[in-house]
Amino acid sequence: MSVKYKIIINLVGLEHKHLGSDLAPNISALAEKGESAKMEPVFPAVTCTVQASILSGKYPNEHGIIANGLYDRGSHSVSFWEQASSLVQRERVWDTMKRKTPSRAPSDIKTAVLFWQNTMFANSDVIVTPRPLHMGDGSMIQWCYSKPLGWYEETAKSLGEFSLATYWGPMASSKSSEWIGKAAEYTMENLRPNLMFVYIPHVDYSAQRFGKNSSQVRDDIKKADSIVGNIVDKASKLEIGDETEFLVMSEYSFDDVSGAVPINVKLRDAGLLQTRTIAEKEYVDFEYSKAFAMVDHQVAHIYIKGDCVDKTHQILRDTPGIDKVLSKNDQKKLRINNERSGELIAISDKNKWFSYYWWHDPQKAPPFAETVDIHRKPGYDPVELFFDREKKCIPFDTNLIKGSHGRPPDLETGDGLSAYVSNRKSGLTKNSHIMKCVDILGHLMNDW
Repeated sequence: MSVKYKIIINLVGLEHKHLGSDLAPNISALAEKGESAKMEPVFPAVTCTVQASILSGKYPNEHGIIANGLYDRGSHSVSFWEQASSLVQRERVWDTMKRKTPSRAPSDIKTAVLFWQNTMFANSDVIVTPRPLHMGDGSMIQWCYSKPLGWYEETAKSLGEFSLATYWGPMASSKSSEWIGKAAEYTMENLRPNLMFVYIPHVDYSAQRFGKNSSQVRDDIKKADSIVGNIVDKASKLEIGDETEFLVMSEYSFDDVSGAVPINVKLRDAGLLQTRTIAEKEYVDFEYSKAFAMVDHQVAHIYIKGDCVDKTHQILRDTPGIDKVLSKNDQKKLRINNERSGELIAISDKNKWFSYYWWHDPQKAPPFAETVDIHRKPGYDPVELFFDREKKCIPFDTNLIKGSHGRPPDLETGDGLSAYVSNRKSGLTKNSHIMKCVDILGHLMNDW
């Protein structure tokens, strides 16, 4: 029977080794019907970057999502986890589909995307993505942006409100994925999209907290597999199972880590990073800093002014825990050479990650450092997954983190490769046991 529906499930942390085990019986059953392979993510192997590559079929040098954060050289500001679709500099699958099939879209071919990044205001027919409203009194309204207008509100009437606290922070758990999975089922039943993207994030939390081979990760993979099974069962109940292709994949895999590299402290000690003291707290002065690092897991974009590139390069090479330093020319080889990229990019050792900290005295850390504040921190902070009950704040102990990601994959050893599974034979895995995430777009356009 021909394919009328395609459901793409992004299950973070899934590896090919999880197939054929008691961890993932539902996903393994899909692979037995069709195909599976190890998947090569783009560099850096972080959420926003890999998702943009899957959806556009392009590398970061073209689509411009060079990390989970972006630095604006004009406004001297760093922004992490911005949701606007326009930040992606190339068209994505819903744009391509509507451009290539104008006579059928949108009435005949409907697209949906649930909780993938950079989808706010996108050209997809159905969207649900977190967009909390921060009020002037310091309170927050937990809300999700959605299309059609009011779709989140309608979904929430059936499922209850989505809890942002289970999506990130010390209370992050599988409950976020369970809600998203149920929202996918609700969307299938009521809107019947032909192409739907679903994000299952919770293995990410246990991998960072406990390490990739921990019992907690094993338990969370089982929970994720159950969510996948529920979505597959829902298609059968709706009598569309035989017409549906299920693709299950992961953006990246994890490395076990022990300790962080305080790269901005090193730049500060060398006189390259400058701070301003405001109300006895130290903040990065992006205007006067000659170099600073926008860190993101195991990758850091280093933004440099003037003739300080060589000096910065030497400091980074001499810093323990840094594996490689990429010049602009080196960046071309990994297809990360975009105008948004740093003058240099640092890659940590496999067992390390980069902290964004720049202070020597914790008493001088900015107030946001001890809170879950993903937008004001000029770097990714995985320690937000923990809570110091005595001090009632996010701790500063970077040794708490046991798993990280972002490094380029090693095709010889398989380190850094994730997984791809489909219940149909597509030919994507025909010539190699390793497929590229950028090749998925072409397959998604087939059958329409």
